[in-house]
Amino acid sequence: MRNRLPSRATRSVGLVATALLMAGCASQTDTDTDPAAATGAVASTTAVEATTSTSTADVAETGGGSSAPFPADTATDVAEAVDPDGLTVTAVRAAAHEGFDRVVFELSGSGTPGWSVEYVDAPSAQGSGAAIDVPGAAYLQVTLQGTSFPYDSGAEELARAAVPVSGTDVVQGVFYDATFEGTSAAVIGTATRAPFRVYSLTGPSRVVVEVATAG
Repeated sequence: MRNRLPSRATRSVGLVATALLMAGCASQTDTDTDPAAATGAVASTTAVEATTSTSTADVAETGGGSSAPFPADTATDVAEAVDPDGLTVTAVRAAAHEGFDRVVFELSGSGTPGWSVEYVDAPSAQGSGAAIDVPGAAYLQVTLQGTSFPYDSGAEELARAAVPVSGTDVVQGVFYDATFEGTSAAVIGTATRAPFRVYSLTGPSRVVVEVATAG
């Protein structure tokens, strides 16, 4: 009897150790063979980043974005049109935000217009070349490419006229110069040749010009 007791104890310890070893191996195998377990965190992070990017674009015009300084300079900003279809300028508005003033050109239709935005010495009208009178000491000429006349797009174009501006800092005035031969133009009068940037938004199609305020 005394000889069997150690043998049983030894077998019990061995069975416990074997069970623990098998459980550990099973756990390790499950992790290694489950791609979702290995990539789940990355996929989740990517989804959050995509949502954040979309949210940033959505709030870009409403002023909910960051007020941190943005990359900008005074060099000409140019972009090509992307699948423009029935693009007609229907509204232009300006508003002040912390660190910059924003001017938004809203368009009907789909796709994205091209643009050329640059400082000019003396703003002039498309076609006639007549001088445009707009408040400011410096002038940003905005030319949108790939736009359509109202009778082609079916949309009501904003009338050629000065755009009401109030409460802004560096932006002193805006004049919309209408459409001529596939381009729509405007002039943004600014207090100085301040750095600016240009980007587009969709739903509806918009081109946004942001001018940094002094300080």
